[in-house]
Amino acid sequence: MDTATRCRKCGRPLRNAKSIARGYGPTCKARIVAAAKTTDLSDYTPAQIDRAIEVIEMDAAIPTGRPNVLRIVSGDGSTSYLTTDQACNCPAGLRQRRCYHRATATILNAARADRAA
Repeated sequence: MDTATRCRKCGRPLRNAKSIARGYGPTCKARIVAAAKTTDLSDYTPAQIDRAIEVIEMDAAIPTGRPNVLRIVSGDGSTSYLTTDQACNCPAGLRQRRCYHRATATILNAARADRAA
């Protein structure tokens, strides 16, 4: 039985070793990188942006089936937070502060919107 590794974003089979290692095909990876560069992230600190990119690369942002809502797994894997680019139920988000979870959602939702356009 052949089990293909699939792109985390679009679900297509990955064949290239480099794509398999990063979890994204070249087109999806390019969309995410472009979204990270072109999306307005000026409300976030550089550390939050770096952490958001790390979350994406670690595949710790899981779609929930609801539009633009992600479940973001914490760094130690013990907790997850429901997140959109407008709100998050993490401790910072509950205090109305911007968090790297929201930056992650902003980047991934922008990449998704670019694909739909």
